[in-house]
Amino acid sequence: MENIEAVEALLSGQDYVAGRALATVVFLALRLNRPLFLEGEPGTGKTEIARAIATGLGRRLIRLQCYEGLDVAQALAEWNFAAQMIAIRSAEASGQTGALRQDLFTEEFLIERPLLQALRPQPGGPPVLLIDEIDRTDEPFEAFLLEALSDFQVTIPELGTIKAAEPPIVILTSNRTREVHEALKRRCLYHWVDYPAFERELEILQARAPEAAEALSREVVAFVQRLRQEDLFKKPGVAETIDWAKCLLALDVIALSPQVIADTLGAILKYQDDIARLQGSEATRLLNEARAGLGAV
Repeated sequence: MENIEAVEALLSGQDYVAGRALATVVFLALRLNRPLFLEGEPGTGKTEIARAIATGLGRRLIRLQCYEGLDVAQALAEWNFAAQMIAIRSAEASGQTGALRQDLFTEEFLIERPLLQALRPQPGGPPVLLIDEIDRTDEPFEAFLLEALSDFQVTIPELGTIKAAEPPIVILTSNRTREVHEALKRRCLYHWVDYPAFERELEILQARAPEAAEALSREVVAFVQRLRQEDLFKKPGVAETIDWAKCLLALDVIALSPQVIADTLGAILKYQDDIARLQGSEATRLLNEARAGLGAV
């Protein structure tokens, strides 16, 4: 990427609408070979930017989905015990067990997981490694990542140190369910991905659901933005805005109404308590306020 404008064009080519600040930090991460740490509310496009970069650059996307209890073996590599047992039985049957112990711990019996795959050479160039929702893991796993992200290398006791010939493009995301350790953040460039303003969210929706009429798109965005001001257990993200618009298109809706909102709330709200809040007159009130806000835009 020669400049920030090239990054904006690359993302735009994948229908990803990025603000100048986000495009800048992506450019710096690519130029400096630094991991990029994206933090923010769920559904604001943190994961999607990794897909956009990988597709735009023609690179392989390798995703490590984090979860509670994730350990190093599941993220890095595991020995194929079933294949090793078959090799042992075969060696015993043929009486060739002399060098078996050394032969069992070779790359032939290694199952590579996302982190190790990302350090291997890939067709088309270094891959994009997405470490998604790092806040779901624990501190020991974060400590393990320090070596991997500092020197782009990992150590497997039986094989030694494996170092990437070319560093992968690394993107970490966090929904901030807990604070990630500063030592890990220091190794990354950081950006907070917030809910977009009205005009930018409208631009995103038009890029992802271009078949929606502009009047409907404006109502959808205005209503979702007004909905985020309510005291909800889970506020809808941009992903929900897009999903809702596509649901409305599938129903041949040309304008919002309280009944349409009530029938399709499951596309934008994922908790029953939040859905219950919008029953009856609440949906009408929010729709009226959203339309009044449109007049001021």
